[in-house]
Amino acid sequence: MIRVLLAEDQGMMRGALALLLGLEDDIEIVAQVSSGEQVVAAALEHRPDVALLDIEMPGRSGLDAAADLRGALPSCRVLILTTFGRPGYLRRAMEAGAQGFMVKDGPVEELAAAVRRVLAGERVIDPALAAAALSAGPSPLTDRERDVLAAAAGGSTIADVAARLHLSESTVRNYLSAAIGKTGTRNRIEAATLARHHGWL
Repeated sequence: MIRVLLAEDQGMMRGALALLLGLEDDIEIVAQVSSGEQVVAAALEHRPDVALLDIEMPGRSGLDAAADLRGALPSCRVLILTTFGRPGYLRRAMEAGAQGFMVKDGPVEELAAAVRRVLAGERVIDPALAAAALSAGPSPLTDRERDVLAAAAGGSTIADVAARLHLSESTVRNYLSAAIGKTGTRNRIEAATLARHHGWL
């Protein structure tokens, strides 16, 4: 049996995925969690072969959880499953150590096949998303610019962002200015919107 950990914040989606994958003869859902923070603890307790992670979860994202899992339980393969087929997400998922990336609108048979292929050591990527990622290129933002832009995206003041990230206000302004310049936008709201659209945040 292939032991699978399922991380998905939407209860109905999580239940449906668990039920459908559980119908497969060779797949067993050994743990279900609703946030990125719960992934590592559940993985260490249940020792899954494959972790199926959503990206958009409260707290730590599936991308963060994938990187955490690579350090905590390297034998566990990671398959990212998301509604958001953004090229930047695919690139970040691969950098975090994920072996697969699928969008949620495919049939469950494809997902079950992807679980098997990832466990067998293959890399499984949604073909349309792979093509989009290649044409989009890498994110122009540095990690720090991304952090500052993400922190400022919700309408936080420069002072709020500086306090949250333990930076000076002038440093925050410099990072935001660089992010706006690199995205070719007029202000931080536009820069954050564009970056989110491409999956850079």
